[in-house]
Amino acid sequence: VQLQACGGGLVQAGGSLRLSCAASGRTFRSYTMGWFRQAPGKEREFVAAISWSGGSTYYADSVKGRFTISRDNAKSTVYLQMNSLKPEDTAVYYCAADSSGSIWYNPHEYDYWGQGTLVTVSS
Repeated sequence: VQLQACGGGLVQAGGSLRLSCAASGRTFRSYTMGWFRQAPGKEREFVAAISWSGGSTYYADSVKGRFTISRDNAKSTVYLQMNSLKPEDTAVYYCAADSSGSIWYNPHEYDYWGQGTLVTVSS
């Protein structure tokens, strides 16, 4: 599986962005998908995850109520809608796929990674 993330950019605090992650391969619909982020000098951290069906979603406490993860299996794409952005959301955002079907918060459990897209939130 190859993942291609896009949609990052520069936005003012309080603004919104939508990230997309397009996947190759016909097995996308069976994968758990996750979004992670990594700020300069910090470890990669969990942001959100969605089950293969889209029926279950999980969020880090820091983004709960502001970010929404969704997926379109027909388009092999997962999205991250980010609203009410804060300067502390500034990071490189990565999408990831896990073939086990389980929901993982640990980035090491994911099998495939996209290249990352930079989100910068100015104050």
